[in-house]
Amino acid sequence: QVQLVESGGGLVQAGGSLRLSCAASGGALSRYRMGWFRQAPGKEREFVAAISWSISTTYYADSVKGRFTISRDNAKNTVYLQMNSLKPEDTAVYYCARADGPYSSGAYSSTGGYNTWGQGTQVTVSS
Repeated sequence: QVQLVESGGGLVQAGGSLRLSCAASGGALSRYRMGWFRQAPGKEREFVAAISWSISTTYYADSVKGRFTISRDNAKNTVYLQMNSLKPEDTAVYYCARADGPYSSGAYSSTGGYNTWGQGTQVTVSS
């Protein structure tokens, strides 16, 4: 069974950058759409970004478009989220997730479109 492990979170000042990684073990990611979500205290988990299994298509929430970049290295079985120009409102626990089936093309922004989740990594942006 595949396991996802996020890393790279931390404390950063507003305007700074972080790069999150999501490494998989026990299964390949190459045939699956991958997504990043985040959850702030007292709020629901929300979509941040997703990348298709073919790497040709990326999707972003409006709140992070132009600041965050999702990428993947299938050879390393790893997905990344480069976060630039961070804002205090980006503070949350960030989760990576694997789609609920290979070659899936739908529901990229819904948590229901993913069935494997990492444990999350905390990102805190100070003002």
